[in-house]
Amino acid sequence: MDFSSVSIILIGSTFGLILRIFIQNNFRNSIGFDIQNTSIVNFLSSFFLGILVALNFINNEILVLFYGGFLGCFSTFSSFIYQLFILLKKRKFLRLFFHYIEVIVFSFLFFYLGYFLVQFF
Repeated sequence: MDFSSVSIILIGSTFGLILRIFIQNNFRNSIGFDIQNTSIVNFLSSFFLGILVALNFINNEILVLFYGGFLGCFSTFSSFIYQLFILLKKRKFLRLFFHYIEVIVFSFLFFYLGYFLVQFF
């Protein structure tokens, strides 16, 4: 990787991190019902990824900025796995199963929604 690619990833990841921290600290109070903040971030990340895939960028710098930088730092896969581990450790197997299914299914649906909206318009 050259210096410009590293700089682009750094810029994208900085904005992804700032947005993730903002959502994790402020979003639960705004929507008023109980959903994990990391799930919200994962749903939004999937939605943005669907949009980017549908836009089919040819420019590699834009791909590196958004895919590798922004979405790489914005999404919270490791936090999702940690949540599953905590549920497993507490022996809440049914909740673990439903949380896993919820995140996978809704993430896919949000990805498809983002993709579909770009294709539709």
